Amino acid sequence: MADLAIYDMDRTVTRTGTYTPFLLHAARALNPLRLALAPMVPFTMAAYAAKLIDRRRLKELNQWLLIGGAVPRARLHPAVESFAELVLKTNIHPGALRQIAEDRRAGRRLVLATASYRFYVEAIAERLGFDDVIATGSVAGLDDIIHARIDGDNNYGPAKLRLIEAWMEEQRIDRASVKVRFYSDHVSDWPALAWADEPFAVNPSRGLRHMAAKRGWQVVDWGM
Repeated sequence: MADLAIYDMDRTVTRTGTYTPFLLHAARALNPLRLALAPMVPFTMAAYAAKLIDRRRLKELNQWLLIGGAVPRARLHPAVESFAELVLKTNIHPGALRQIAEDRRAGRRLVLATASYRFYVEAIAERLGFDDVIATGSVAGLDDIIHARIDGDNNYGPAKLRLIEAWMEEQRIDRASVKVRFYSDHVSDWPALAWADEPFAVNPSRGLRHMAAKRGWQVVDWGM
């Protein structure tokens, strides 16, 4: 059974976050008039900062504002593909590409585990050569319409570890039989980092850098 190399995506593999850039990219592609609603996004962010809404609701509201409450997957597909190409060309840490290639050569199963939406992450993961994706799901109707509602957990913080463990159970991967590497930039991923056999703090936030120093986790910079 192959060992696992599990990667966070935003600001770990990528230089910057992808969620809001994707929504803006899709808005321009699907209906540029929706960009007139972009000034509302700071208000949803303020509501989140004030703890009036949670992160899950924040993501749902911003999706509703910028690409609509219900979009056919087929209509969204060209924007997903063009965004994935843009990310590969402009927004990947060079060190991430080297590490992905090294883990692949070592025979590890490559898993991308991210809070971003599966419906656009899969296109990025495919281009990077990942074997599996664990991401935030969207409610999709029988006619394959993507709704601005999260299906299941928002894959963030402690939920990410729960979803990784659920995926391992589904894949019949015995935790005791594999060695797990986990790469992340942010302290919110500490449950998965603490659970991993080989935790890596990548381009770490201040909070994660402090935690890594206390716990003896390896710190690496993929920006070079």
